[in-house]
Amino acid sequence: MRPLDPSRRRFLALTASAASLTALGLPATSAAAAPATTAAEGDPDFGPNVFVYDPTTPTAEIQATLDRLFTAQYRNEMGSERYAVLFKPGRYEVDANLGYYTTVAGLGRHPDDVDIHGAVRVIGQPDPNGHNGISALTNFWRSAENLAVTPTGWSNQWAVSQASPMRRVHIKGILFLEPDAQGYSSGGFLADSKVDGVTINGSQQQWLTRDSELVGEWTNGVWNQVFSGVLGAPAQSYPTPPYTTLPTSPVTREKPYLFVDEAGRWRVAVPGLRHDTAGTSWHLTSPSLPLSDFYIARPTDSAKRINQELSRPGRHLLLTPGVYRLDRALRVKHPDTIVLGLGMPSLAPTTGDAALRIAEVDGVRIAGVLVDAGPVESEVLVEVGAAHGRPANPANPTSLHDVFFRIGGPGVGRARTSLVINSDHTIVDNIWAWRGDHGKGIGWNSNTADTGVVVNGDDVTAYGLFVEHYQRYQTIWNGERGRTIFYQSELPYDPPSQAAWNSPTGRGWASYKVADGVREHEAWGLGVYSYFNQGVDIRCERGIEVPRRAGVRLHDMVTVFLDGSGGIEHTVNEAGTPVVGSYGTSPVVSYP
Repeated sequence: MRPLDPSRRRFLALTASAASLTALGLPATSAAAAPATTAAEGDPDFGPNVFVYDPTTPTAEIQATLDRLFTAQYRNEMGSERYAVLFKPGRYEVDANLGYYTTVAGLGRHPDDVDIHGAVRVIGQPDPNGHNGISALTNFWRSAENLAVTPTGWSNQWAVSQASPMRRVHIKGILFLEPDAQGYSSGGFLADSKVDGVTINGSQQQWLTRDSELVGEWTNGVWNQVFSGVLGAPAQSYPTPPYTTLPTSPVTREKPYLFVDEAGRWRVAVPGLRHDTAGTSWHLTSPSLPLSDFYIARPTDSAKRINQELSRPGRHLLLTPGVYRLDRALRVKHPDTIVLGLGMPSLAPTTGDAALRIAEVDGVRIAGVLVDAGPVESEVLVEVGAAHGRPANPANPTSLHDVFFRIGGPGVGRARTSLVINSDHTIVDNIWAWRGDHGKGIGWNSNTADTGVVVNGDDVTAYGLFVEHYQRYQTIWNGERGRTIFYQSELPYDPPSQAAWNSPTGRGWASYKVADGVREHEAWGLGVYSYFNQGVDIRCERGIEVPRRAGVRLHDMVTVFLDGSGGIEHTVNEAGTPVVGSYGTSPVVSYP
């Protein structure tokens, strides 16, 4: 690929080779030693890839583990290793540099219960095209949660792109969101967090901050920066700077999280539903469940075994790190079931079934999982509710938090649709649905996938929809009164010809499609980008396609030509100028 011009563009990054564990002197099945010996008697057995520390653990021991994990995972983009490092309440002086598939989390009731002096950070990688020398464009699949960081350097760096959330974190200083040398970055998601110092957005092309507190200034913006329920957020100013600011978030439910109570008992906090929120939720005491209510699954467990546990009323599921190869879908049948991933585990269907099916029940929470399509095509990877099911309870909706999808990348994967939401009132809280543009099994006829997200339910609210590279509509919204707060999408890079990529309404397929019959819909902060890299003049008539009526309202949209050939003719329906043939942006402030 030819280098990009100096404008802030995203380009196709190449897959890095996975680190050789044997060459690092580590066991072939793990990038680190056996489970932490510092875990107190009575701590749960999460398996060899979870490390639990308390303040009595020697700092050198903790740092050695963190360093080994980073060395193994820094370039291990498509590997199968998964890790979690958990800190019990107390103070620690460590530098946690996170590579792929690594979660660092505190185990306190309050984020300040775990005080990291040093860093919990993500750095850039060598730019495969040599531009600026460094990049964060493929810094995916890692997370930090439920802790405080007092930076001992000038800032805490969090140079990430999609699928790398920071939640329930207190940054007691400056937060720096770009890689060094002003390299490119394409994030990102920050929720239920507080930053005491300045937040330096830098090269971040798009970003969603939800229900947080910014004590210092937020600086800079590239194309699409959205703030929903954020105290101290910049004022609404789209498109210059490109800030979209909602004073409150309409309906929220924070992600469940592990903690250890004052008696040393392990529990899972289950935050409640809230309306019209702003700022963090830390002042609230969430209900919680004992960890004994959860089946602690291992990657060696069969889908049949896990489903036996899920069939028990009142039984929840905690997935420990690893790849779960499933010969049938996991099935959630009971209301209020929690499926919580630890260390970003992968659900990988092998026979063409879904990875996860949720019955038409209320109050289900799915959090912290990655779903990989298999070589046998699945009709759907995750289905929420039954088609034509009963109306859901608005006081107890289902919610999805940090659920990420891949079609190709680790290997050949195929699925018609990644996520189908049938249940009314569902809350979507950070989704990245990705048809792979690099890695293994990549090609127009190899990693086939029509659509990333289909919403059939009514009154569904989505915060942070990242949907990219699918071969038809990226997102289809059929339900009434839907709301999207932040949307980011790249069209597929690889249509081989215009004839292979024409929709029923003209050249190309819109990314964000609201069905013609929908009467009410509203969305804020939508970005759609093109990079057609096959050397063919491919055109997309419109990045966003909606019925033109008063009840369908869109705010702050942009289309962008990144590189390559062809481009996008209109931003939404007939509105917006062409971005074709060379770098350009086409912002539209409101529609209709």
